[in-house]
Amino acid sequence: MTQPTAKRFPTPALDKLPDDIRTRILAVQEKSGFVPNVFLSLAYRPDEFRAFFAYHDALMEKDSGLSKAEREMIVVATSAANQCQYCVIAHGAILRIRAKNPLIADQIAANYRKADITPRQRAMLDFAMKVNRAAEEVSEADFATLTAHGFSDDDIWDIAAVAAFFALSNRMANVTAMRPNDEFYMLGRQPK
Repeated sequence: MTQPTAKRFPTPALDKLPDDIRTRILAVQEKSGFVPNVFLSLAYRPDEFRAFFAYHDALMEKDSGLSKAEREMIVVATSAANQCQYCVIAHGAILRIRAKNPLIADQIAANYRKADITPRQRAMLDFAMKVNRAAEEVSEADFATLTAHGFSDDDIWDIAAVAAFFALSNRMANVTAMRPNDEFYMLGRQPK
């Protein structure tokens, strides 16, 4: 029996979506071999879909002082703290692939403080978690710590922006009861 994409809100039919959204979803399906449920769930509100993925791409796909794997580490750590099953599973798969490490996503999701990461990455995740849980407590001391680890102001902005953006994503995934695609569970676990 096929599980629903999300339990709470209807998933629109692919052939009923605006052309630009359908084209994007089909391109993702071509590349990955399946359609991640987040695309189908968020297509319920086309204008918000466009805005969400424009900001997602601006944060996650650009050249940055943070590697793509490090950005995924932020997503996995903060999503675990927010108890977002969808994002932990989906972005855990992406992290395993981008880091070329089948263990790292599980380590970070369970407790990033004990994960096999560098001190720089630990400082990055400490700050991301502070933005995620207590942004009002961010202080100059946090910036000094990150600067001491080699992060630029733009890198610090990126850490905060990824943590903040995925807080939104986590909340919507939880509200909609978005289900991770089965395909995500095994991605990046076996060497190719």
